[in-house]
Amino acid sequence: MAAAEAGGDDARCVRLSAERAQALLADVDTLLFDCDGVLWRGETAVPGAPEALKALRARGKRLGFITNNSSKTRQAYAEKLRRLGFGGPAGSGAGLEVFGTAYCTALYLRQRLAGAPAPKAYVLGGEALKAELEAVGVACVGVGPEPLQGEGPRAWLDAPLEPDVRAVVVGFDPHFSYMKLTKAVRYLQQPGCLLVGTNMDNRLPLENGRFIAGTGCLVRAVEMASQRQADIIGKPSRFIFDCVSQEYGINPERTVMVGDRLDTDILLGVTCGLKTILTLTGVSTLGDVKSNQESDCMSKKTVVPDFYVDSIADFLPALQG
Repeated sequence: MAAAEAGGDDARCVRLSAERAQALLADVDTLLFDCDGVLWRGETAVPGAPEALKALRARGKRLGFITNNSSKTRQAYAEKLRRLGFGGPAGSGAGLEVFGTAYCTALYLRQRLAGAPAPKAYVLGGEALKAELEAVGVACVGVGPEPLQGEGPRAWLDAPLEPDVRAVVVGFDPHFSYMKLTKAVRYLQQPGCLLVGTNMDNRLPLENGRFIAGTGCLVRAVEMASQRQADIIGKPSRFIFDCVSQEYGINPERTVMVGDRLDTDILLGVTCGLKTILTLTGVSTLGDVKSNQESDCMSKKTVVPDFYVDSIADFLPALQG
């Protein structure tokens, strides 16, 4: 990785040694972490990650968790953090550290549909997304399996639609189907109907190097079929950072974004003026960093982290020292 650590004004993406970590932590108050591929893979914590976060809490650092995954509510993420050993508040404060796309999508629709009588959304997503939307007063239809109705295209187009749907929301939906896609397009043909995507991640990393298709694949299908462009809530959209900033009162100069993806986590950090750390336990590699550094495309050339670690367990020597 010598090229990534070359000198000059663009000397970024250096390994975060214990000495560098100590200097960095002296200058920051808040650390924002992605979850999938950073803290855990599926239901397995990254080795050493829980200990690192507990040590950061013990040092008085404020932690936040920004995830593009819309399959859990804030409270469910807080429960997972505690279950896997990361700690965090319980009781009435559970979930206040977590900013997921389900929760932030609900905030977005509350803003956009303010004043609308009985706002309703057609949701290609799961129960968590539905719960967060309904918590802010947006009724949901469409969650769960929806098989084809009838014998052909005419019958599919004659299937009844719910009245007064003002938004189509696309999140992680294991029940995504052709019937749902058809209904989404029909709703989006109605005047004023919003198209909102929770995120554009193309993959969701799991244990043992495996992955499944991410929400971005579903958003693209709806965009292509409807010939519409979705409003995207998750990283690298600034909206999700604004949600964190409003609730946390963040000073960007004293905040670090830690993630495993250049195109979401690191790009969000660069865009919002945060310090950035790439962890190599998820999607992006040092080869991807080098490709960005050597690219002729300026937008790619800027998406380079300040530091990298093999995993966030690399914080431990600095914290224990």
